[in-house]
Amino acid sequence: MVEIRQLSADEAYGYIADLAAVLLDCVEGGASVSFMAPLSRQEAEAFFKKVAEGVRNRDRILLAAFADEKLVGTVQIVTAMPPNQPHRADVAKLLVLRSARAQGIGSQLMNFVETASRRAGKSLLVLDTVTGGSAEKLYLRLGWTKVGIIPKYALFPNGEWCDTTIFWKYLS
Repeated sequence: MVEIRQLSADEAYGYIADLAAVLLDCVEGGASVSFMAPLSRQEAEAFFKKVAEGVRNRDRILLAAFADEKLVGTVQIVTAMPPNQPHRADVAKLLVLRSARAQGIGSQLMNFVETASRRAGKSLLVLDTVTGGSAEKLYLRLGWTKVGIIPKYALFPNGEWCDTTIFWKYLS
């Protein structure tokens, strides 16, 4: 059974090592999630400490997926937007341990993203993902609208170019 929870800043700090482990696993698996290989544990933990501070400052929401009490996935909702976009949020860093994939955890996290975003007063969500990857297929299945593809938008952890697909979803 998988449980999705919204973490407070203090809870996020308590799970820094586990969150970092998920990020490390994804980068080691070749995921283009803003980091290059090799990624050190210290760098991964520093990233999630910044995320926890963002949660404390109410600039973002951090969700975590637990299977048998083990943290196996995470996603963020960036809620800090310019004054003319109070209704919008960016979805960032949907990460699931490779060993926990193909079990619906990504879908469950993304469904909770919608719930948490509504609670935060957000009605429009935007995200980007690797073109042709499994996450792109997931977002299409979940009813996200594909805007388009930006070629050579980022790099994979090994330094190869990566195209990126932009998506949006309106929450009714």
